[in-house]
Amino acid sequence: MKKPQVTPIEKEVKLKEEDFIVSKTDTKSKILYGNKIFIDISGYTEEELLGKPHNILRHPDMPRCAFKILYEHIQNGKEWFGYVKNLRKDGGYYWVFANISPTFDNNGNIIEYYSVRRKPRDGFKMIIEPLYQNLKSIEASEGMEGGLRAVEELLNKKGMEFNELMIKIQKGIIDEL
Repeated sequence: MKKPQVTPIEKEVKLKEEDFIVSKTDTKSKILYGNKIFIDISGYTEEELLGKPHNILRHPDMPRCAFKILYEHIQNGKEWFGYVKNLRKDGGYYWVFANISPTFDNNGNIIEYYSVRRKPRDGFKMIIEPLYQNLKSIEASEGMEGGLRAVEELLNKKGMEFNELMIKIQKGIIDEL
């Protein structure tokens, strides 16, 4: 199914402290469930979301390598933490701090993905927006592989894994890259 054409606009919708967005997808990233906050903040109806690929919400400001890293984690049975800028149906956007993890059956096979998103901490944009803009620029000239190399270099410089870096930014331990 073709992704609907939504033109991004500069209209941010912010989550409240108590908001928790929950969704489930199958292993092909088709949306199986979304809680009321997820549906409301997306601007879509439940019928418009269920069965659709989760990338219906992908904002063009997101570097492709961020999703490559995400899928490498969850498809290998690991959880992933990170910041995501999502595109609303009306063209607006909202930022989340996401935790996505695989769900396993009794035989240890991945059967779906479960995502919980919450409001990012104040000040995160001063770190994440320049990082994502830089990664998008690198991807424009060197492709996704260039973006992945840049992330690898950053992680090596910081001496930490991807999830550790994202959690430390969310906790306010890291204020600059």
